[in-house]
Amino acid sequence: MTWQPEVDELERRRALAAQMGGPEGIARQHANGKLTVRERIDAFVDPGSFRQFMGLMGNATYEDGQLASITPRAAVDGFCTLDGRKVVVTGGDFTVRGGSGGGSGGMGMEPSASRRALEWRVPFVRLLDAAGGSVRTFDEMGRTYLPDGNVGAAVDVQLLRMSPMVSAVLGSVAGLPAVNACMSHFSLMVKDTSQLFPGGPPVVKAALGYDVDKETLGGWEMHTRISGVIDNLAESEAEAFAMIRRFLSYLPSNVYEMAPRTEPQDPVDRRDESLLSIIPKDRRRGYDGHRVVNAVVDRDSFFEIAPHYGRARITGLARLNGYPVGIMANNLAFGGATDVTAGEKVIRLIQLCDTFHLPLISLADEPGFMVGIESEKRGIERAGARLVIATCESRMPWATVVTGQLYGVAGQCQHRPTGMFRRYAWPSARWGSMHIEGGASAAYRREIESAPDPEAKRLEIEARLNSFASPFRTAEATGQDIIDPRDTRPLLCEFVEEAQGILRTQLGSSPTPYHP
Repeated sequence: MTWQPEVDELERRRALAAQMGGPEGIARQHANGKLTVRERIDAFVDPGSFRQFMGLMGNATYEDGQLASITPRAAVDGFCTLDGRKVVVTGGDFTVRGGSGGGSGGMGMEPSASRRALEWRVPFVRLLDAAGGSVRTFDEMGRTYLPDGNVGAAVDVQLLRMSPMVSAVLGSVAGLPAVNACMSHFSLMVKDTSQLFPGGPPVVKAALGYDVDKETLGGWEMHTRISGVIDNLAESEAEAFAMIRRFLSYLPSNVYEMAPRTEPQDPVDRRDESLLSIIPKDRRRGYDGHRVVNAVVDRDSFFEIAPHYGRARITGLARLNGYPVGIMANNLAFGGATDVTAGEKVIRLIQLCDTFHLPLISLADEPGFMVGIESEKRGIERAGARLVIATCESRMPWATVVTGQLYGVAGQCQHRPTGMFRRYAWPSARWGSMHIEGGASAAYRREIESAPDPEAKRLEIEARLNSFASPFRTAEATGQDIIDPRDTRPLLCEFVEEAQGILRTQLGSSPTPYHP
């Protein structure tokens, strides 16, 4: 006598689960330009590495005590490896009930995917394609229920402080999964096939009385350019999977480990000649800050985060001498001044670096906080206060290179008064409490207005003040180091190398929690 019949039953149940929502649901998924959850996992993880858990869970029907059919749960979870590193992945199965929640647990319920990631201390990746809760559940349960799902959300909050979390929006995502998209360190969506909202068009119609299509309500233009809810945009699911792999490659598996270094492919002593002329002599001219970033970091190592949102600031991850770093720069192609959206990006980068022990590099050409009526409507002062707090609370090694302007409180946020901090400046740098051109009109208003020729007087005052603006005068008084721009990369590589010893002493949870 053997247990072969029971093993055969196990295989039959696995085969039924592999059918997901059935041929019709799978065909609908493909017709919408989307892979099924199992196809996604196969395309995403290292070949043969996926090990599903809770794979037998679902709603079953029995006839004469024998299994007749089963509707699997609308998610597929498991361990896998990405580039050889263990990760937990969870994928919504839209072919089953539109990926909505359903079914019930009970005594002995297995741990959730996020809890396993927390307890194993490994990265957690969500492949989101789910509609959230459904009123169909009320029909099945014969009652409604209190929305007390924060039992699960509390685990996600803990995980944000432990291991890297990524959310990929791969279809129409609503309800709790829409919030889960934001409870991550990095998020992305796929162009034209992904939408995100707390409630879709039918809910909007019922609540507000107007019609709207899914793409207008929560498509890629809304969330990667306007709301900033999603960081990056992929052209295809394949590109989305490549982005996730690349993002994770800069980060450790958890806060108790150092970030992985790759073999350097770029000489530490490379001195890029373009840096001598990259800052325009004419301060009214803009330039693309990406050119400065790419001239300094290891070649082809820059991974930009939220490139279409808050475009006055560039934020992302890169490598210097093979070591992962966070990097940010002002982008004078978009004015460079830090507005509310750009400030939000910077705060998240500071928190990411502090959580996972990456040195932060800032290439600063900061005109100041954005002024004007629209900026006031957005609450620029509160955003500025949050940025000051995030700067002062951080503790990872931080180096700022002042390449151009550094004005006002936004300029102040390029400096940290404690911990391992280093600042260099280029000869092109100019700084102060505010721009001389605007500040002179305010500070010398009476003198200018009472002059026989107010315009000539204003220009005379500005010329006098500009004669004091050389960074060398500041260096004489304060000891500020002025460097040849071509020395920026060698000096930053040296800084990052020296930072490794400090970072090892900071392993573990950051005293300031990550807030998306």
